[in-house]
Amino acid sequence: MGVNKKTFAKEVSVNTAEQTLTIIWGDGHQTVFPLEGLRKSCPCAVCAGGHENMGKPIDPDIFKKPPTQTWTITNLEEMGNYAVQIYWGDGHNTGIYQWESLRSMCPCDICQPE
Repeated sequence: MGVNKKTFAKEVSVNTAEQTLTIIWGDGHQTVFPLEGLRKSCPCAVCAGGHENMGKPIDPDIFKKPPTQTWTITNLEEMGNYAVQIYWGDGHNTGIYQWESLRSMCPCDICQPE
């Protein structure tokens, strides 16, 4: 069984000045996430509002809202081949973002047509 190129992150980069996290996927697609939208869509139990809310779909409009503050990412740690743990500058680091979930949240016009 091979790796699904669509949900395999080939490259991940953070641009604090532009407030973005960019993922180049195995199939060549590029996703650019605003940092604030990623922080506000943290999948951990605390941010999701309890274990019963974990895994619920994220409203893609969260990535279209103007930022209310500047965010920093201090570290990205790959979790096996299924996820990435983001260490935020505010000290939060319990959210594990699955690659499949990140791909499904891609805010681009191709993935989220109006």
